[in-house]
Amino acid sequence: MPPIRAATVRDLPDVMNVLDGAVLEADAATVRDRIADDDVLVAVAEADSDRVLGALVLDGDHIDAVAVRRRRRDQGIGTALVEAAIERRDRLTAAFDVDLRSFYEGLGFAVEPVDEPGRLWGEWSAPVRPD
Repeated sequence: MPPIRAATVRDLPDVMNVLDGAVLEADAATVRDRIADDDVLVAVAEADSDRVLGALVLDGDHIDAVAVRRRRRDQGIGTALVEAAIERRDRLTAAFDVDLRSFYEGLGFAVEPVDEPGRLWGEWSAPVRPD
């Protein structure tokens, strides 16, 4: 599995390239602000590499976008990015297309329909620890 780290401003062009390649709408200024807030994670080829293979953008506790380079899909990179976000939060939400249902359910998200056709809503919460 490739290493996951917080994105830096130097990663912004690569993050935007990955998001654009997945046909996800993302505003570069917003992504830059999220990078400054440590709310963008990237999967890189190697620990000391700048080659971005995938990116995840958070908006607070909401996964705003997650994408992986086309040639690197189905290798667990998206899963690793979401798992890294789970390690940073007690709760996460995501809105996504119905074809991603099994992906989010496999990560422990409770999934439910929304009013928008073809879209779903998922929520993950950390297990409550008994006192």
